[in-house]
Amino acid sequence: MKVLHVIPSLSPTQGGPSVALPLMERALRAERIEVVVATTDDAGRGARIDVALGRPLSVNGATRYYFRKQTEFYKYSFSLARWLDDHVAGFDVVHVHALFSHASVAGARAARRHGVPYVVRPLGVLNRYGMTRRRARLKRLSFRWLERPLLQGAALLHYTSQQERLEAEELGEFAPGVVLPLGMDIEALQGVLNVEPFLARWPRAIEQQNVLYLSRLDPKKGLELLIDAFAKLKASGPKALLAIAGAGEPEYVAELERRVARQGLSSDVLWAGHLSGELKRAAFGVANAFVLPSKSENFGLAAVEALAVGIPTILTHGVGISEAVGEAKAGLVVESSSDAIAEAILKILSDHDFAASLSAKARALARERYSLQAMGTGLREMYERAMRVDVGAA
Repeated sequence: MKVLHVIPSLSPTQGGPSVALPLMERALRAERIEVVVATTDDAGRGARIDVALGRPLSVNGATRYYFRKQTEFYKYSFSLARWLDDHVAGFDVVHVHALFSHASVAGARAARRHGVPYVVRPLGVLNRYGMTRRRARLKRLSFRWLERPLLQGAALLHYTSQQERLEAEELGEFAPGVVLPLGMDIEALQGVLNVEPFLARWPRAIEQQNVLYLSRLDPKKGLELLIDAFAKLKASGPKALLAIAGAGEPEYVAELERRVARQGLSSDVLWAGHLSGELKRAAFGVANAFVLPSKSENFGLAAVEALAVGIPTILTHGVGISEAVGEAKAGLVVESSSDAIAEAILKILSDHDFAASLSAKARALARERYSLQAMGTGLREMYERAMRVDVGAA
């Protein structure tokens, strides 16, 4: 089987999608599926990945092609569109990641023209929150003329949580949906973590308990609630440090920094920026609690990483995996309020037996539901199902 993945960006600064696809590459290699990835050189606003364009690059046992991004908005790439039209007929399935991007529309249209079944992973934008934030009017127009036909013409839609699927179905009837969670290298995450790289850079994390947020810095992530919760915790709880790790738009990051200063938390918050590799693993290693307070999150890849490591985890109901975590009692699932988040942090930091119980259940849940092996098997089955759909050439 030969599968083409189309995604607008693989920059690590773009959050979960750019982390998930390399994990898919590894999982599919174990299933002996040939994987090719087509993407742009996007690395965030005004930035580009320094990579050879239009040439095959071998990564994780897959072949990647990067193409020049012409615009920031919609990430237009005319060379990517041409390549797709010339090569898509050679694949059994096309897996399109994201909506509201030129790459996703070009990938779906090329597949449709050549009679190749395609699967769409919407990345959590098919809900009322995603449709009403940032250029809402333009999104409505785009959805009517571009995204809706794309979704209706797909062989399958790939949702990563039942919550994401239910929210999408409220917006209308599309192609049939499959719920397939993402997977992680659980064995690597549950090994011994070297915390020295983090402590060497930020030694003030040594002598206190550490609360970790690790994800993109974006308004939908609920960071304002977390900052306000930490201010309440400081007034009555144990001494702790809030480590905020991630990248975001400079204007929004500046807003968060001003909020921290107004709350008198400048000495209690550590701005770690985007973390990867050993430094990211070290951040998980020093954390006593992990918080993801998102208003809308189709999955929550960083939360799965925290669960796999065994960090007592706090999620709001807006996080896609919150239902599974709550049912397994593998973390605390709370309302989207600063009071609820503060209370949950205090419970974990002050009750070590309770925290240890959460840690054990978190690791067990990660092994059971979120392994690379489970994802690889699920992807293969999804592609085989897609190939049985009669799409025809358009």
